[in-house]
Amino acid sequence: MKQLYCLLLLGGLRVSTAQAQAPTPPPPAHVTLSGYVRDLATGENLIGVAVVQAGTGRGTATNTYGFYSLTVPTAGLDSVRLVANYVGYERGRWAAPATGSAQHTFRLPAAANELADVEVVGDRRAADDHGPRSTRMGTINVPIAQIKSLPKFMGETDVLKVLQLLPGVQSGGEGSSGLYVRGGSPDQNLILLDGTPVYNAAHLFGFFSVFNADALNNVELIKGGFPARYGGRLSSVLDISMKEGNAQALHGEGAIGLVASRLTLEGPIKKDVASFIVSARRTYIDVVARPFIQSQLKKEEQAGSLGYYFYDLNAKLNWKVSPRDRLYLSAYRGYDNFYANLHDADEGRTNFRRSDSRLGWGNLTGALRWNHVVNDRLFMNTHLTYSQYQFDISEGSERRYLDQGQPATSTSALNYLSSIKDFSFKTDFDYLPSPDHYLRFGGQVIRHAFRPGAVVQNSMTDNLASASASGSRTAGTESAVYVEDDYRLSARLKVNAGLRLSSFYVENKLYPSLEPRLAARYMLTDEWALKGSYARTTQYIHLLTNSGIGLPTDLWVPATATVRPQVAHQFSLGAARTLRYRGEAFEFSFETYYKPMQNLVEYREGASFLNTTDGDWQRQITSGRGWAYGGELFLQKKTGRTTGWVGYTLAWSNRQFAELNRGQIFPYKYDRRHDVSVVVIHHFSPTLTLSGTWVYGTGNATTLASGRYEVGGGVIFNDYGDRNSYRMAAYHRFDLDLSKTKKKRWGEVVNSLSIYNVYSRRNPYYLYFDAALVELNGTVVQPASYKQVSLFPIIPSVSKAFKF
Repeated sequence: MKQLYCLLLLGGLRVSTAQAQAPTPPPPAHVTLSGYVRDLATGENLIGVAVVQAGTGRGTATNTYGFYSLTVPTAGLDSVRLVANYVGYERGRWAAPATGSAQHTFRLPAAANELADVEVVGDRRAADDHGPRSTRMGTINVPIAQIKSLPKFMGETDVLKVLQLLPGVQSGGEGSSGLYVRGGSPDQNLILLDGTPVYNAAHLFGFFSVFNADALNNVELIKGGFPARYGGRLSSVLDISMKEGNAQALHGEGAIGLVASRLTLEGPIKKDVASFIVSARRTYIDVVARPFIQSQLKKEEQAGSLGYYFYDLNAKLNWKVSPRDRLYLSAYRGYDNFYANLHDADEGRTNFRRSDSRLGWGNLTGALRWNHVVNDRLFMNTHLTYSQYQFDISEGSERRYLDQGQPATSTSALNYLSSIKDFSFKTDFDYLPSPDHYLRFGGQVIRHAFRPGAVVQNSMTDNLASASASGSRTAGTESAVYVEDDYRLSARLKVNAGLRLSSFYVENKLYPSLEPRLAARYMLTDEWALKGSYARTTQYIHLLTNSGIGLPTDLWVPATATVRPQVAHQFSLGAARTLRYRGEAFEFSFETYYKPMQNLVEYREGASFLNTTDGDWQRQITSGRGWAYGGELFLQKKTGRTTGWVGYTLAWSNRQFAELNRGQIFPYKYDRRHDVSVVVIHHFSPTLTLSGTWVYGTGNATTLASGRYEVGGGVIFNDYGDRNSYRMAAYHRFDLDLSKTKKKRWGEVVNSLSIYNVYSRRNPYYLYFDAALVELNGTVVQPASYKQVSLFPIIPSVSKAFKF
């Protein structure tokens, strides 16, 4: 028995020794490291963070949802070290064994000293999604903190007014928040809020934008070199992301200004799992003006109410379903309301009048999104969106009087409505097989519903009623598929090549469009990058714009069987470099562009939105073409005590329509030869900030009468010259803002003093004809001339912002 036991024991030892000496599997040749980058304090996703393999320069950048994926070789490595670097945050570091793929979420704390320079980790080959080494052209990312630091108009922080300070971007005029990008019109800008289009981005007849900066996480403007994932517009893409809500603790912020106040609340529903954010803003112009209005009405023996206000509501829910899945539900509602409800003060009078009028317009959007990490290299985003813009006018009147000694009543009502509604389904994929490839592909279907103009009239006199209605409805389906690859061909050459196939089906007609996109970057030296791009874009919707000013009566209409979609080709060429001076980093870029456009639409002479109510707006328009070309200089400093930028644009924008201006080429209304902007933000200390902006622009083009003739019976005939042949005076303005932050036990308070138009420049808003003043003896006291109307002199304002 002892011999048998010894044999068994020896055999067992041999088996154990054989198992111990079995060869271990070889380490993988490559590993994929993926995950998210988030703010440590709030859990907010950080967009565009450079995630780099330490010591090699291989890297990538986080996408719109903070996701990154980096596949690296492991030859000779025991571990792989990653560094995450983002302006305004401390560096994040992580080391993973080189034995297999792994996931990690970076949680970056805000920089301890916000005024200190941010050290760039790695070498000059590190990933950069927006700098000189990127293939992207005409793309600018403006931090929300920088937007809030700039001078405010009447105490309101305005995202679009800050974007107007960038080269290649113009405003429509004094106080306007409209965007005219590289010679294009406002309808040629794709404005996205959490991936949902916003069709009218203006409040208060264009003086404020609809975006509440407290609710926003990221603002990116693309002026050219459009990636294939974007389509449907000719001039620009403004991609705005809302915050997701603080996933750690309840926080709030808000502000009280001269014309409006706002409040934002965010916090966890379940910590690190679900969060929310709710933001609201409302003007109180109607409340402040009410005593003055009531006093004036009393003098005129009138009663009732008269006023104007606008409001915005943003809301978002964010739920981490699993480590690989996340759901988002977001919504926005904004509305402007002008109302006048007036009647005679003595309602008992026999002759009594009452009138009720209202003018309103607003946006409603909603989005349901699902993020899914398919695997370590593939990320999917699917969303279902709804967007609506509506403009409506209503007028009603009532009159009570005596008719042949008997009481009688007459009433009338007029309702005008114009709207556009979109339902959209879209899926996007991000695939990162290696640091040399960033592949994106996906598709989208949009169902458009247009109601260009509808009028309903009702009237009743002596119990006899009449009614009439007119208008039209049109529906169309827009669809697209795309693929693009950001591909590094060599150490010096990197390209972004893409293809977008889109189509629009309307009135039994199909408009297909093949849209190639190409952007390339070539490193001439380690400091200088040469860039070029080409993009063909197609737009299936048009905006009919009145040439006048004031009411937002622009109508959205589709391409139809007889009205073709807009098409543009944009060519860009430029250079970029990161300059360093005394330890400070400056980003310099120069870009030229040429953009021919076809199938643009304008109203015929004398036509307006009121002529479209017979159901055939197509008879009121004419089609033509346009050209825009120019050059842009941009020098920006992002770090240090003093930040800001200097921009200069030299540009031309022309139009030609067979039925306008005798078929001759004329300058676009917002053709502006020279445009200059200087923006400076200086931090005296972490609690005291001074900022200033100065802008200069060539005056807008306009059409004036070259002569006036009386043709009989006192009828005056105006003889107009060439279209837009007269230039208004140049526009320039200097604004200042001084902000002081006070720390409190419960949070902080920021008191701001802003001065708009410091030297009170009388900038032109519009021109009007002032007839000659002649005495009875024939002496001309005042000759006939055009007079300029200016809106805003110097306007100081104060605001108080708070956080808790």
